[in-house]
Amino acid sequence: MKRKLPALFAALLLTFTLAGCQQAEEAPSSDPSSVPASESESASAPESSEPSALSEPEKTYTPVLSLDDYPTVDGSTANIPLMALVMERAAGAETAVAESAASASTTAQAWRNLSNGYADLLLVYEAPDSVKEELESGPELEVTAIGRDALVFIVNEQNPVQSLTQDQIRDIYTGAVTNWSELGGEDREIIPFQRNEESGSFTLFKKLLIGGRDLTLLDPPEEYRPTTMGGLVEGLAEYNNDGGAIGYSVYYYINEMYAQPGLRLMAVDGVEPGYDSIAAQEYPLCNEFYVAIRADEPEDSPARQLYNWVLSEDGRQTIIDAGYVPAG
Repeated sequence: MKRKLPALFAALLLTFTLAGCQQAEEAPSSDPSSVPASESESASAPESSEPSALSEPEKTYTPVLSLDDYPTVDGSTANIPLMALVMERAAGAETAVAESAASASTTAQAWRNLSNGYADLLLVYEAPDSVKEELESGPELEVTAIGRDALVFIVNEQNPVQSLTQDQIRDIYTGAVTNWSELGGEDREIIPFQRNEESGSFTLFKKLLIGGRDLTLLDPPEEYRPTTMGGLVEGLAEYNNDGGAIGYSVYYYINEMYAQPGLRLMAVDGVEPGYDSIAAQEYPLCNEFYVAIRADEPEDSPARQLYNWVLSEDGRQTIIDAGYVPAG
């Protein structure tokens, strides 16, 4: 390596000599006003969204727990990316380790696991009514809303119907409307996909669209009632050539985790679902998701410490950085 240094110094000396000659020949004016407009503009720093060397350094997060002490975290499928980023920042886990460790038993089972002691903390969507009844006989839970998501409806991107009212959606899923032509679309049978009754998305559907109404939903064949959100999206994608299918999920999952070509989100009551419309609660079918622990967790327990961290400013920023709309 040392043998190359003289050659390097010689090359640098030649470079500086040539540069000096060039400056002497050009002899530019030191008065900025003498530079033509075109040259002045080209000399200005270009606008860029990329961070510069002078931009603020990226925020660092001080772990509050070790990986050995990290509690068992469970929750909803759509919260898996949040589970991973929380572990990365609150426990100092490497990204690959956190992403590998993050998993979910799905909404209903996660609530049961917390109540039964198989999980210590949840990042989770609202529990189904049937599970809420089960939880009443278990230990008291401490639950706080931390984010907001929305129930969204997915259709073929070629479907000419751009928006549905909430009444029209209810008509589809009760069988009162069976053809897209009744909704301003083509003469095509509506194929409504649903989720199982313990899923988080079905819980939102029932809460936000059915409520206390005396309505009976269609009982679809098994192929139209997939057991997972991924299965529902894949099922809809298989109907791309037909274009008559419709299904529902939560916004974060379909937009951030499992988007599929050929599908799009339907506006509801004229409002398209999106981060901004959900944050402003302009989109009509919004609902919160939660962090939860057992209420008897000691103040110094890992679960309580992580719960408090999720509710801190660092936790809120983590929710935002993971792509979710924060609550409040």
